Amino acid sequence: MPWIELEGAVNVRDLGGLPTSDGGKTATGRLLRSDNLQELSATDVARLVDGIGLTTVVDLRSTAERHAEGPAPLDAVASVRYWHHPVLPEAGTATDVVADVLLTRDDTDRSRFPGDPRAGHYLGYLEDRPDQVVAALRTIAGSEGAALVHCAAGKDRTGVVVALALTAVGVRADAVVADYAATSERTEAVLARLRRSPTYASDIDRRPASSHHPPPETMTAFLEQMDARYGGVTAWLYGRGFGAADQERLHAKLRAA
Repeated sequence: MPWIELEGAVNVRDLGGLPTSDGGKTATGRLLRSDNLQELSATDVARLVDGIGLTTVVDLRSTAERHAEGPAPLDAVASVRYWHHPVLPEAGTATDVVADVLLTRDDTDRSRFPGDPRAGHYLGYLEDRPDQVVAALRTIAGSEGAALVHCAAGKDRTGVVVALALTAVGVRADAVVADYAATSERTEAVLARLRRSPTYASDIDRRPASSHHPPPETMTAFLEQMDARYGGVTAWLYGRGFGAADQERLHAKLRAA
Protein backbone atom coordinates (compact mmCIF):
# COMPACT_ATOMS: atom_id res chain seq x y z
CA MET A 1 0.00 0.00 0.00
CA PRO A 2 1.63 3.33 -1.08
CA TRP A 3 1.30 5.23 2.19
CA ILE A 4 2.30 8.89 2.24
CA GLU A 5 3.92 9.52 5.59
CA LEU A 6 3.09 13.00 6.91
CA GLU A 7 3.56 14.71 10.25
CA GLY A 8 -0.01 16.00 10.55
CA ALA A 9 -2.15 13.26 8.98
CA VAL A 10 -1.93 9.50 9.41
CA ASN A 11 -4.29 7.88 6.89
CA VAL A 12 -2.87 9.23 3.64
CA ARG A 13 -2.17 7.19 0.55
CA ASP A 14 -1.77 7.45 -3.21
CA LEU A 15 -4.27 5.42 -5.21
CA GLY A 16 -1.92 4.77 -8.09
CA GLY A 17 -0.91 1.30 -9.23
CA LEU A 18 -4.25 -0.40 -8.59
CA PRO A 19 -5.08 -3.15 -11.11
CA THR A 20 -8.00 -2.79 -13.51
CA SER A 21 -10.16 -5.52 -14.96
CA ASP A 22 -8.66 -5.02 -18.44
CA GLY A 23 -5.07 -5.48 -17.31
CA GLY A 24 -4.22 -1.82 -16.79
CA LYS A 25 -3.44 0.21 -13.69
CA THR A 26 -4.36 3.50 -12.11
CA ALA A 27 -1.87 6.34 -12.46
CA THR A 28 0.29 7.50 -9.58
CA GLY A 29 -0.02 11.08 -8.34
CA ARG A 30 -3.58 11.60 -9.58
CA LEU A 31 -5.84 10.67 -6.65
CA LEU A 32 -4.98 10.71 -2.95
CA ARG A 33 -7.11 9.93 0.10
CA SER A 34 -6.66 11.20 3.65
CA ASP A 35 -8.03 11.81 7.09
CA ASN A 36 -8.55 15.35 8.41
CA LEU A 37 -6.01 17.93 7.18
CA GLN A 38 -6.15 20.36 10.09
CA GLU A 39 -2.75 19.46 11.56
CA LEU A 40 -0.57 19.45 8.43
CA SER A 41 2.87 20.91 8.98
CA ALA A 42 4.67 23.23 6.59
CA THR A 43 6.77 20.24 5.54
CA ASP A 44 3.59 18.26 4.82
CA VAL A 45 2.18 21.05 2.70
CA ALA A 46 5.39 21.34 0.71
CA ARG A 47 5.47 17.60 0.09
CA LEU A 48 1.87 17.48 -1.09
CA VAL A 49 1.96 20.62 -3.22
CA ASP A 50 5.52 20.79 -4.49
CA GLY A 51 6.46 17.15 -4.33
CA ILE A 52 3.28 15.36 -5.43
CA GLY A 53 1.58 18.16 -7.35
CA LEU A 54 -1.59 18.57 -5.31
CA THR A 55 -3.96 21.13 -6.86
CA THR A 56 -7.38 20.08 -5.54
CA VAL A 57 -8.87 19.26 -2.14
CA VAL A 58 -12.26 17.50 -2.01
CA ASP A 59 -13.68 17.89 1.50
CA LEU A 60 -16.56 15.53 2.31
CA ARG A 61 -17.14 16.78 5.86
CA SER A 62 -20.32 18.58 6.84
CA THR A 63 -20.59 22.34 7.10
CA ALA A 64 -20.80 22.05 10.89
CA GLU A 65 -17.58 20.04 11.02
CA ARG A 66 -15.79 22.55 8.82
CA HIS A 67 -16.86 25.47 10.99
CA ALA A 68 -15.99 23.64 14.21
CA GLU A 69 -12.54 22.62 13.00
CA GLY A 70 -11.66 25.95 11.38
CA PRO A 71 -9.16 26.66 8.59
CA ALA A 72 -6.62 24.06 7.52
CA PRO A 73 -3.08 24.82 6.33
CA LEU A 74 -3.83 23.98 2.68
CA ASP A 75 -6.55 26.65 2.66
CA ALA A 76 -3.84 29.30 2.53
CA VAL A 77 -2.10 27.84 -0.53
CA ALA A 78 -3.11 29.86 -3.58
CA SER A 79 -2.39 27.07 -6.07
CA VAL A 80 -4.72 24.60 -4.33
CA ARG A 81 -8.44 24.78 -5.07
CA TYR A 82 -10.82 23.74 -2.32
CA TRP A 83 -14.17 22.05 -2.99
CA HIS A 84 -16.76 21.20 -0.35
CA HIS A 85 -19.03 18.24 -1.12
CA PRO A 86 -20.77 17.08 2.09
CA VAL A 87 -22.28 13.62 1.62
CA LEU A 88 -24.23 13.52 4.89
CA PRO A 89 -27.53 15.34 5.48
CA GLU A 90 -26.77 18.72 7.02
CA ALA A 91 -27.91 18.27 10.62
CA GLY A 92 -27.10 21.79 11.78
CA THR A 93 -25.05 21.02 14.89
CA ALA A 94 -21.64 19.51 15.42
CA THR A 95 -23.00 16.91 17.84
CA ASP A 96 -25.52 15.57 15.35
CA VAL A 97 -22.85 15.49 12.67
CA VAL A 98 -20.46 13.54 14.86
CA ALA A 99 -23.20 10.99 15.47
CA ASP A 100 -23.37 10.48 11.71
CA VAL A 101 -19.61 10.43 11.28
CA LEU A 102 -19.25 7.67 13.87
CA LEU A 103 -22.09 5.62 12.37
CA THR A 104 -24.44 5.84 15.33
CA ARG A 105 -27.67 6.08 13.32
CA ASP A 106 -28.10 2.35 13.65
CA ASP A 107 -31.83 2.08 13.02
CA THR A 108 -31.70 4.00 9.75
CA ASP A 109 -28.59 2.19 8.58
CA ARG A 110 -30.04 -1.22 9.42
CA SER A 111 -33.29 -0.47 7.61
CA ARG A 112 -31.40 0.32 4.41
CA PHE A 113 -29.49 -2.96 4.45
CA PRO A 114 -30.08 -5.30 7.40
CA GLY A 115 -27.27 -7.61 6.30
CA ASP A 116 -24.62 -4.98 7.04
CA PRO A 117 -25.76 -1.71 8.68
CA ARG A 118 -22.46 -0.02 7.87
CA ALA A 119 -23.01 -0.79 4.19
CA GLY A 120 -26.53 0.56 4.71
CA HIS A 121 -24.98 3.76 6.04
CA TYR A 122 -22.89 4.03 2.90
CA LEU A 123 -25.92 3.50 0.68
CA GLY A 124 -27.45 6.42 2.55
CA TYR A 125 -24.85 8.77 1.05
CA LEU A 126 -26.19 7.87 -2.38
CA GLU A 127 -29.81 8.24 -1.33
CA ASP A 128 -29.47 11.41 0.76
CA ARG A 129 -26.84 13.41 -1.16
CA PRO A 130 -26.47 12.02 -4.70
CA ASP A 131 -25.77 15.50 -6.05
CA GLN A 132 -22.76 15.90 -3.77
CA VAL A 133 -21.42 12.42 -4.50
CA VAL A 134 -21.58 13.09 -8.24
CA ALA A 135 -20.09 16.55 -7.80
CA ALA A 136 -17.15 15.06 -5.89
CA LEU A 137 -16.38 12.72 -8.77
CA ARG A 138 -16.64 15.59 -11.26
CA THR A 139 -14.20 17.60 -9.17
CA ILE A 140 -11.74 14.70 -9.17
CA ALA A 141 -12.09 14.27 -12.93
CA GLY A 142 -11.56 17.97 -13.59
CA SER A 143 -8.58 18.56 -11.30
CA GLU A 144 -5.46 19.88 -13.01
CA GLY A 145 -3.03 18.00 -10.79
CA ALA A 146 -3.43 15.56 -7.94
CA ALA A 147 -6.79 15.57 -6.16
CA LEU A 148 -7.01 14.68 -2.46
CA VAL A 149 -10.31 13.39 -1.02
CA HIS A 150 -10.78 13.53 2.74
CA CYS A 151 -13.30 13.58 5.59
CA ALA A 152 -12.60 13.20 9.31
CA ALA A 153 -11.08 9.72 9.55
CA GLY A 154 -10.59 9.16 5.83
CA LYS A 155 -12.49 5.92 6.14
CA ASP A 156 -16.25 5.97 5.53
CA ARG A 157 -17.21 8.97 3.42
CA THR A 158 -13.82 9.04 1.76
CA GLY A 159 -13.92 5.27 1.34
CA VAL A 160 -17.22 5.37 -0.54
CA VAL A 161 -16.36 8.26 -2.87
CA VAL A 162 -12.98 6.70 -3.66
CA ALA A 163 -14.58 3.29 -4.24
CA LEU A 164 -17.04 4.82 -6.70
CA ALA A 165 -14.29 6.65 -8.57
CA LEU A 166 -12.06 3.59 -8.78
CA THR A 167 -14.88 1.27 -9.80
CA ALA A 168 -16.04 3.71 -12.47
CA VAL A 169 -12.65 3.52 -14.19
CA GLY A 170 -12.47 -0.25 -14.06
CA VAL A 171 -10.42 -1.03 -10.95
CA ARG A 172 -11.00 -4.60 -9.88
CA ALA A 173 -13.43 -5.06 -7.01
CA ASP A 174 -10.88 -6.96 -4.93
CA ALA A 175 -8.45 -4.03 -5.23
CA VAL A 176 -11.15 -1.54 -4.23
CA VAL A 177 -11.97 -3.66 -1.18
CA ALA A 178 -8.29 -4.01 -0.26
CA ASP A 179 -7.77 -0.25 -0.44
CA TYR A 180 -10.81 0.36 1.77
CA ALA A 181 -9.66 -2.19 4.33
CA ALA A 182 -6.10 -0.79 4.43
CA THR A 183 -7.26 1.96 6.79
CA SER A 184 -7.34 -0.71 9.52
CA GLU A 185 -3.55 -0.42 9.62
CA ARG A 186 -3.92 3.19 10.76
CA THR A 187 -7.15 3.09 12.79
CA GLU A 188 -5.59 3.55 16.22
CA ALA A 189 -3.56 6.51 14.99
CA VAL A 190 -6.67 8.02 13.40
CA LEU A 191 -8.63 7.66 16.64
CA ALA A 192 -5.80 9.29 18.58
CA ARG A 193 -5.97 12.27 16.22
CA LEU A 194 -9.75 12.55 16.51
CA ARG A 195 -9.51 12.47 20.31
CA ARG A 196 -7.35 15.61 20.14
CA SER A 197 -10.13 17.51 18.39
CA PRO A 198 -12.94 19.12 20.44
CA THR A 199 -15.25 18.41 17.51
CA TYR A 200 -14.88 14.64 17.87
CA ALA A 201 -13.30 13.92 21.26
CA SER A 202 -16.47 13.58 23.34
CA ASP A 203 -17.99 11.07 20.92
CA ILE A 204 -15.09 8.96 19.75
CA ASP A 205 -15.29 6.37 22.54
CA ARG A 206 -19.01 5.77 22.46
CA ARG A 207 -18.29 2.59 20.53
CA PRO A 208 -15.59 -0.03 21.02
CA ALA A 209 -12.42 0.61 19.07
CA SER A 210 -13.04 -2.51 16.98
CA SER A 211 -16.15 -0.91 15.47
CA HIS A 212 -14.00 1.79 13.88
CA HIS A 213 -12.04 -0.69 11.77
CA PRO A 214 -13.29 -0.97 8.16
CA PRO A 215 -14.09 -4.66 7.51
CA PRO A 216 -13.53 -5.75 3.91
CA GLU A 217 -16.89 -7.52 3.98
CA THR A 218 -18.61 -4.14 4.25
CA MET A 219 -17.13 -2.75 1.05
CA THR A 220 -17.81 -6.06 -0.68
CA ALA A 221 -21.45 -5.82 0.41
CA PHE A 222 -21.67 -2.18 -0.68
CA LEU A 223 -20.37 -2.94 -4.18
CA GLU A 224 -22.67 -5.95 -4.47
CA GLN A 225 -25.63 -3.77 -3.48
CA MET A 226 -24.62 -1.21 -6.10
CA ASP A 227 -24.93 -3.98 -8.68
CA ALA A 228 -28.15 -5.41 -7.26
CA ARG A 229 -29.98 -2.12 -6.72
CA TYR A 230 -28.68 0.09 -9.50
CA GLY A 231 -27.06 -2.13 -12.10
CA GLY A 232 -23.58 -1.09 -11.03
CA VAL A 233 -21.65 2.07 -10.24
CA THR A 234 -21.56 3.29 -13.85
CA ALA A 235 -25.32 2.90 -14.21
CA TRP A 236 -25.93 4.75 -10.94
CA LEU A 237 -23.72 7.61 -12.10
CA TYR A 238 -25.34 7.80 -15.53
CA GLY A 239 -28.76 7.92 -13.89
CA ARG A 240 -27.68 11.00 -11.93
CA GLY A 241 -26.22 13.01 -14.77
CA PHE A 242 -22.63 11.75 -14.75
CA GLY A 243 -22.61 10.95 -18.45
CA ALA A 244 -20.21 9.64 -21.07
CA ALA A 245 -18.11 12.81 -21.20
CA ASP A 246 -17.72 12.77 -17.41
CA GLN A 247 -16.76 9.11 -17.50
CA GLU A 248 -14.14 9.77 -20.17
CA ARG A 249 -12.61 12.61 -18.17
CA LEU A 250 -12.46 10.48 -15.03
CA HIS A 251 -10.92 7.60 -16.97
CA ALA A 252 -8.30 9.89 -18.51
CA LYS A 253 -7.54 11.35 -15.10
CA LEU A 254 -7.11 8.15 -13.13
CA ARG A 255 -5.87 5.56 -15.61
CA ALA A 256 -2.21 5.11 -16.50
CA ALA A 257 -1.42 5.55 -20.17
